[in-house]
Amino acid sequence: MKVILDLCVVPIGVGVSLGNYVAACEQVLAKSGLKTQLHAYGTNIEGEWDDVMKAVKACHEKLHQMGAPRITTTIKLGTRIDRNQTMEDKVRSVEEKLLRAE
Repeated sequence: MKVILDLCVVPIGVGVSLGNYVAACEQVLAKSGLKTQLHAYGTNIEGEWDDVMKAVKACHEKLHQMGAPRITTTIKLGTRIDRNQTMEDKVRSVEEKLLRAE
């Protein structure tokens, strides 16, 4: 089953600058081969359910290896079985509606 997931991983107990941890998680996601899109407060990930969840787990494992004693993660996800939909499809749909509203 395909999923589009919004991931926000926050290591706790590592200080206030989290950029190195975000970059490490992005590297893990890049190695996963999944389609991703970094945004200001997380990363969108698109792929098969098991592959996406495996990548989320790998991010946690990497950040713990880097010394993060705790991690809190927020996940929003969606699935649909009526048709194949990409992250770009979802954004384009809203952008088209905004153009029609002008």
